[in-house]
Formats: sequence, C-alpha cells, structure tokens
Amino acid sequence: MSSSIQKIAVFTSGGDAPGMNAAIRAVVRAATYYKKEVFGIMRGYEGMIEDEIVKLGSRSVGNILQRGGTILKTARSEAFRTVEGRARAIQNLRKQGIDGVVAIGGDGTFTGLHKLFEEYNLPAICIPGTIDNDLAGTDFTIGYDTATNTAVEAIDRIRDTALSHNRLFFIEVMGRHSGYIAINSGIAGGAVAVIIPEEQMSFESLFNLLQEGGKTNKKSSLVVVAEGSKLGGANELARLVAERSSYFDIKVTILGHLQRGGAPTYFDRVLASRMGVAAVEGLLQGKTDVMVGIRNNQMVYNPFHEVIGHTHEIDPESLRIAKILSI
Repeated sequence: MSSSIQKIAVFTSGGDAPGMNAAIRAVVRAATYYKKEVFGIMRGYEGMIEDEIVKLGSRSVGNILQRGGTILKTARSEAFRTVEGRARAIQNLRKQGIDGVVAIGGDGTFTGLHKLFEEYNLPAICIPGTIDNDLAGTDFTIGYDTATNTAVEAIDRIRDTALSHNRLFFIEVMGRHSGYIAINSGIAGGAVAVIIPEEQMSFESLFNLLQEGGKTNKKSSLVVVAEGSKLGGANELARLVAERSSYFDIKVTILGHLQRGGAPTYFDRVLASRMGVAAVEGLLQGKTDVMVGIRNNQMVYNPFHEVIGHTHEIDPESLRIAKILSI
C-alpha cells in the first residue's frame, strides 16, 4: 500500500440510501487498519464548504452497521457548483491536511468529486450509494436491495387486501429515471403489469391487459408504477382506467420515502462493507478519479468518465419475464 496518503475524509451526498452507514464504517475502519487518519465531512459538499469536518475513529462508527440513513447527514449544495465554492471546500480540506477523499452517493456526487480532481488534483474515489441502481459500472448500488425488499413487503401486504375485496391496486414505487425497483418488485410481487420510464407502454396496452384479466376471472390485480413513468403516476393511471370502465374497484398506494428508510438488508451491509474497504485500498494503491463497483461478484474500479452521465440499463430479459408471468 502507498504511504503518500495519510489523511482520508469520507462523506455522503445526494439522496440517502440504506447501507450508507455500513460504507462509512468500512471506510473508517479500513483506513484505521492501514494506520491512516480519518475524517468525516458532515452534510456532503455543503459541509465541506462550511468546514464541518470531524475526526473519526473505529469507535466513532460502532453500532451503525444496521442503521438506515447516514450519520454524516447529506445535503444539496448550490454553492459547490461555483468555482468560489469549490475553492473554499479545497481550502478547508487542506487546512486539515486531508489528501484523499471517499464519497458515497450517486451521479451528482461523482460529478462534484470529478471537478475537485480536475481543478485541484485531489485523489478521490466514489462508492455508488443510491436505491435506484441506475449507475453504470456496477451490477448493484448500495441501498437498492433494501429498497426493493421494502417495496416487495408492501406489495405482499397490499395483495392481501386486494384479494379480500377484488380490487385493482396501482402501487407507485421510486424510480424517477430508472425502473429497477419497479420491475423487480413487480416480478417478486406478482404484478399484472409494470410501468417503467425505460419502456414506452401505451395506455391502450395497459387497459387491454387489465380487461383480459377480468375475462379470465382474475380476482385482484396489482400494477406497479415507477414514479418516472411516461404514462403518468399511479394516481393519473387510476383516474384514466376509472374513466374507461366501472368494472374495477381501484385503489392507489404511493410508497414514497418509505423505501429509503429502515435497516439495510444483509446484502447491502456486505456490499457496502466490501466497497468501503475497496475504496480505501484503491486510494492507497494510487487509484483516483474512479468509482468502486461490483461485477460478477468482483470489485472493480471504473473511471469517472465512463460512469458520469451513463446509466445501468434494465435487462430486457427482466421485461420479458414480467410479461410472461403477468397472465
């Protein structure tokens, strides 16, 4: 391991995701293991600008592995988008002697860290933390597994009441630009249809699918809708179906931020732990301007230019399976 980096800072940015605390813990303990000093930056880039930087040690991150959210907090920062804001941020890092940074977040987080590397040559590595699982360069992002399991649990509960009353439920899950949570919770929850941003399903196709279920005496139906659906959200689709037919007793459930909270699954805890260690070891090996990822169960390092602005595409096979099983 390289000895050139002596002080490492870690922070979380963007939307919170279950497993972020496990990643923070792994970064702190891996850095401590390699006898490096560790700092936590509160509230992401905003805290970097406001000099909210605290010293961390192994005991600082005890008993957080199982906690949702992020102990370092997270915030959006308009000031960091400016040259002046980034200059203040780097000044604060240098004041503490920090010579390496690990960020946990999504595409916006990566873009900010890439700017610091470009402008100040700051060694930096990112860990993908977002429930959407929409980042290129990794099979899974931290938080996705937990969010999908939360959605599936909710769908199972909704199905109980749907069966009791012969109802059609529209269930809206998170996913402004990505349908990963929707497609996989839909398959796992037995949805009759899944509406995602990546696929352009017509309303006629959806309505015909629901009518076919009625003809075969289907007792209840669940439609899972990603919030970024081009057809509209769950409320809009429910309204359109109700206008066309009085056959359906329609209800809507929007899961919302329920999917962000809660204890991370074992998968997210292990994934976050592996990525945290890989991020620290990558920095100490001289890697920079990269994102840690997992492919075929192996840790990989992806250059930022191959990640920023690129997405993890939905597997067409998942769409095919969902359609086959919806009859």
